Amino acid sequence: MSQSDTMTVFDRALVRRHRDRAAPAFAEHGFLFEEIAERLTDRLLDIKRDFPVALDLGSHDGAMRRALAGRKGIETLVAADLSPALAARAGAPAVAADEEFLPFAPSSVDLVVSNLSLHWVNDLPGTLVQIRQALKPDGFLCASMLGGETLVELRHCLIEAEQVVSGGMSPRVSPFADVRDAGHLLQRAGFALPVVDSDTITVTYSDAFALMRDLRGMGETNAVLARRMVPASRTLLFEAARLYAERFAEPDGRIPATFQILYLAAWAPHESQQQPLRPGTGQVPLGDALKGAGRG
Repeated sequence: MSQSDTMTVFDRALVRRHRDRAAPAFAEHGFLFEEIAERLTDRLLDIKRDFPVALDLGSHDGAMRRALAGRKGIETLVAADLSPALAARAGAPAVAADEEFLPFAPSSVDLVVSNLSLHWVNDLPGTLVQIRQALKPDGFLCASMLGGETLVELRHCLIEAEQVVSGGMSPRVSPFADVRDAGHLLQRAGFALPVVDSDTITVTYSDAFALMRDLRGMGETNAVLARRMVPASRTLLFEAARLYAERFAEPDGRIPATFQILYLAAWAPHESQQQPLRPGTGQVPLGDALKGAGRG
């Protein structure tokens, strides 16, 4: 799929500005990136092979470089981020690069890792194709991205608050993919043996404003093109915070924020990989296989 065939949901220039703005103090708010980098690394440790040349796509401030240091036989890890300011903090070698237009040669890397960045891509099918092309045959993609249940509490409160304050609503929290979407996109991009799963991390905050400060500090604030061009008013934000506390506060008064994490794993095709049997080549008749089978 070409870029022109893709629905443009996100303002990529605004995503870059948000990350540039967050860069100086990113370490104070980047706990989620550090945690998921460790979880991605744990998954890589289960794979019994090394990856001499790796690409960290959407590197932010280099959490994956820190988590992978000295592991998986990585000799060269190139960090790439949409934000030049964050790429400069990710450790060398690093480049400022757009995930939608990858500047890497075909069959040039053994491993692509991507930590909580792909959910900001408009042309995700095209990006996945470019990742597959950059991987050597039998190269591996190990990625995480935010899923559809992320910030569900904040989303509901902002929608209701905007209806109360202005009588309407606009996108205030970015849309995210679900597990089925991600698995389908990996297959569509030509990856072999794709696996997608998810888990949920719940973080508690003193109030909704503390959550919003963290999101801003991560560079994860709204960049949907269809958003209202005027900033949210103080009245709207205070109403959303009030609703958040009223609907979701725990007994100690703190509020929960849900982050759903999708994990994507897949291989660039290679002849050595396990292949599905062609239809009609099975050795056991279907009737024999079904004998004695229950219905659960």
